[in-house]
Amino acid sequence: PLHAWLPEVLQGLDLTTGLILSTWQKLAPFALILQIQPSNSALLIILGLTSALVGGWGGLNQTQLRKILAYSSIAHLGWMILVVQFSPSITLLTL
Repeated sequence: PLHAWLPEVLQGLDLTTGLILSTWQKLAPFALILQIQPSNSALLIILGLTSALVGGWGGLNQTQLRKILAYSSIAHLGWMILVVQFSPSITLLTL
């Protein structure tokens, strides 16, 4: 549930620290997704769609750059969850 805390945390950080946080925050969940990917495809598709939609809709009404970047990061993780079902190597490339 990155949408609950990531936009507010990134709002209070400088851009360099925010970049590091938003990048490294994706590595651990993505490693878990790669391990459970073959067994729970329906669950991962639902989670990926939800994350992409929440990230997209959440960023629409934002005026501050850091919050837009946070919601973009949330949507990107959702799309990565969806693509890992079809091609894990492409998903690793976009991480």
